[in-house]
Amino acid sequence: MFEKITAVVIGGGYAGVMAANRLTQRADVSVTLINPRPTFVERIRLHQLVGGSHSAVLDYTEILGQRVRLVVDSVSLIDAAQRRVRLQSGGTIGYDYLVYAVGSGQADLRTPGASVFAYSISDLEEARRLRTDLAAAPAWAPVTVVGAGPTGIETAAELAEGGRRVTLVCGGVLGPYLHQRGRRTVARRLADLGVRVLEGPETKVTAVSREVMRLSDGRELPSRITIWTAGFSVPDLASRSGLSTDALGRLRTDETLTSVDDPRIVAAGDSAAPTGHPYRMSCQAAGSLGAQAADTVLSRIAGRQPAVVNLGFAGQCISLGRREGLFQFAHKNDTARGLHLAGRIGARVKESVCKNTITQLVSEARKPGSHTWIKVHANGEHQQARHNSGNIRADQTI
Repeated sequence: MFEKITAVVIGGGYAGVMAANRLTQRADVSVTLINPRPTFVERIRLHQLVGGSHSAVLDYTEILGQRVRLVVDSVSLIDAAQRRVRLQSGGTIGYDYLVYAVGSGQADLRTPGASVFAYSISDLEEARRLRTDLAAAPAWAPVTVVGAGPTGIETAAELAEGGRRVTLVCGGVLGPYLHQRGRRTVARRLADLGVRVLEGPETKVTAVSREVMRLSDGRELPSRITIWTAGFSVPDLASRSGLSTDALGRLRTDETLTSVDDPRIVAAGDSAAPTGHPYRMSCQAAGSLGAQAADTVLSRIAGRQPAVVNLGFAGQCISLGRREGLFQFAHKNDTARGLHLAGRIGARVKESVCKNTITQLVSEARKPGSHTWIKVHANGEHQQARHNSGNIRADQTI
């Protein structure tokens, strides 16, 4: 009998599930996934949950490999010295290797009144609360969406298509990632849906109340329902555990995704900051970073030097209601190109990509090690592909 090597994955999102499934390639590795919910949340569909067209949840039995043990709990502390994690319920779980994939959530709402009166759709519970309160509000009630990234655009379009009176407050430019051609296409579609779009630096929100929001130029907008999609934060588990983090709290790693403090801890997804230059927060990055984090652990177990991270991007998808969408093509280094797909074909591409994120997890569960991803350089030569990592202001979903 051989002694099992224990691998613990914290976080059951796109990165965590991919990493857990991929780690089962070795028969001598025992894999435990710790997540606070018993179901997987499709975060890229939470705007659909709010609009009533999708539940945005899956049972973990559909996407986790049979050899992955799911523990429904939260980790309160990582004890790196003793190689164990402390659970919120009071127990502990030991590990030989740890994958830190805690994801991200809503940024701290420091704008006066926002934390009290604004809704977030960064997690399942908040999205469900918003869905319930929207259903109770009259159809004529003004709805304001704050944030010009994909989540803000998608939420505004989804609700406007459903008959809501929606204002999208950008606080800057609409769709900052997009090429100007793609931006014009999005603007036209929002106009067709009746969404009022407020752009420019003078549209920063300075205060939110129960019925009104105030902008930096002094204007006041009626808003019965205010939805805040601007900004991201990550859990403070790493910093509370004495591990090195960047300014936003992401775990600092080297280019193999290994913690700068401990070779037994590897990070993936939105909570990873390789050499202080994180990738765009997105499920597109999360799945592949989860796979690479697992490969780093497997390389260390095998006594090999792990490969440096090598991740390229294809673009960004944005749904514009159920009938139209946009796919913004990008260079592999994650900068937008002048080419995009729009209209019904854009919607079909967006839906296909959303389904494919789940297909990739299922495929990895059935055949660990099968997932492949876009590389910046096919020959493995390393080059950073980062996108405005220090200037994240809105959800970058797909």
